[in-house]
Amino acid sequence: MLGERLSGSMRAMAETTQKAKPAAKRQTSQTTKSATANKPATKKPATKKAAAKKPAASKSAATSTPRPRKKREVFHEGHKRKLLVVVDETPECESALAYAASRAQRTDGKLALVFVIEPGDFQHWLGVEEIAREEGHNKARAVFRLFGRKLKNMGFEEIVPEEIIREGHKAEEITQLIEEDHDIGVLVLGASRDPSGPGPLVTSLAGGRSGTFQIPITVVPGCLATEEILAMA
Repeated sequence: MLGERLSGSMRAMAETTQKAKPAAKRQTSQTTKSATANKPATKKPATKKAAAKKPAASKSAATSTPRPRKKREVFHEGHKRKLLVVVDETPECESALAYAASRAQRTDGKLALVFVIEPGDFQHWLGVEEIAREEGHNKARAVFRLFGRKLKNMGFEEIVPEEIIREGHKAEEITQLIEEDHDIGVLVLGASRDPSGPGPLVTSLAGGRSGTFQIPITVVPGCLATEEILAMA
């Protein structure tokens, strides 16, 4: 009997030991996983990434670098400063003409007048486009004759202005003309007396782009009489 009891006790102890081993293994595995999860991740060196970003930064810096402007030639030998006036049929152009003519005479400069023929809505019709272009040039020549008479009436008989005709959008053509002719030193614009604003050209060139324009811009108020302008120009 005693032997049977001892044999039963030993079998029970052996079964308990066998059950405890897998539990211990599971606990050890869980502990290892927990330690691995809590272990701080090692950061990879960012040397290559930083090095890869450097060319992009230098490219951006090169793109943002402004293109150097060519210096004006207004005071070089054989050159004279031109004062450019944009002419059309608006009354404020006469104010700009009076100011520019007076400054050109006082400073031994030249006067240049530009008329821009702007595109219409019929450019896809070749025949109509040619007729419209011819009408635009005729209109420009008529405006030049009108402003020539105005110059003489103001007392500037000796000034013979340069007459320039351009085709395209007004602001773009004026900017391009100034880039091409390095004798142009000042752009003179007349501001409308209309309460709605000084006019689209003054708003575009003297307003939004005045800080980056190639040359100084003089805006003459359209409310000034010719005698007032000549007294201060």
